[in-house]
Amino acid sequence: ERRLLRRWTDRRLAPCRWRDRACGDAVGLIRLCRGLMFALLYFFGDLLVLRSHFPTLLGCVVFAAWFNSLAPAQQPLAKNPTAQQRSGQQLSGPRTGDQPATPRKRLAAKYLQTDGKRDLEVTYKTVGDKALKLDLYYPKPKPDQPVPVVVFTHGGGWAAGSRYKAASGLFARVFTRLLDEGFAVAPVSYRLAKKDSNVAMRDCVIDCKDAIRYLAKHSDTLGIDPQQVFVMGDSAGGHLAQMLLLTSPDQLTGDPDLKDASYHMVAGVSWYGPADFETTDLFNHDDRASFRDRFGPRIMQSNTGSSDKLTRYREVSPVNYLTKDSAPLLMIQGDKDTTIPVKHAYFMQKKAKQIGAPVEVMIIRNSGHNWRAVDGKVTPTTDEIVKRTVDFLIGHKP
Repeated sequence: ERRLLRRWTDRRLAPCRWRDRACGDAVGLIRLCRGLMFALLYFFGDLLVLRSHFPTLLGCVVFAAWFNSLAPAQQPLAKNPTAQQRSGQQLSGPRTGDQPATPRKRLAAKYLQTDGKRDLEVTYKTVGDKALKLDLYYPKPKPDQPVPVVVFTHGGGWAAGSRYKAASGLFARVFTRLLDEGFAVAPVSYRLAKKDSNVAMRDCVIDCKDAIRYLAKHSDTLGIDPQQVFVMGDSAGGHLAQMLLLTSPDQLTGDPDLKDASYHMVAGVSWYGPADFETTDLFNHDDRASFRDRFGPRIMQSNTGSSDKLTRYREVSPVNYLTKDSAPLLMIQGDKDTTIPVKHAYFMQKKAKQIGAPVEVMIIRNSGHNWRAVDGKVTPTTDEIVKRTVDFLIGHKP
């Protein structure tokens, strides 16, 4: 019970752990709450008894919140504070050619911090009144010749998430290393398949393909080599990465102004992304009888494309586009992932062996979704996952 309680609260502490004082109060309250729960567990033994003491616990937390509010919040000072910082005024970064006028702290959270040129918030197409954007990071120094580009498709169940995650965690490590190796990096946004949004998975795929078409169409201006396009994504973004890699440029077209753009996919990496939706048992991680298809609405809910269910499911299943001439794909999957089970990697690997397609699989032991440790130490380590990802892409660079 204590282990479960610690795991639950750690997940809620994680988003705040490395932020400024604005999250400090929330972190303190959560830690106080957890400490009181531990104390009650120690004296009363189990969670059933703990429930009867919830009003007392709640009263302690409310009192702590009131007491904490009496102290004025203080903003942390930089190592060399300016007069404005000492007076408590918030500073914004200067507006430069590659940065929008955004508070400096927010820039650090949203964008990769690099020494090379950056084109940020580039609109690659507009759907209705919604502008879809990408960011483009260049290696330093920017070569005189066009550079290969790695397109990043973020996860989030096709209904959430943001391209800005490219600037954090393991993703930042991957892309920083790729920039050092002479790649440009392009995280892209796409429409999200939220409930009643009239956006489905196929629309997410089309948007990401249009982002590549935009880069190809404007390659001369952007300094991008459209014949050297790579892709990387995680979870739902891993699925999108597979779709971008394995479908041809003339499939799943969107914006009429971009549909004739020509490009060539070289290689791609999918972190815990699904490979097939038609075979729904691949999502049933423990083979339970009560399993139900939970992604159907996100496949069917838009009025674009066919209305036939089987056609729709097959259309967004990367395995159906796999041929012996496909670009090389690396799938990295956790063996204890219950969101996107490891069955998907094995299924794609089996199909690849049957037809002689270039698919590699790396299985991470004791890993759930997002490389979370489950019942043991994650092996290989996340350092090795990053290295394998980077080495795979570099290894296929012409």
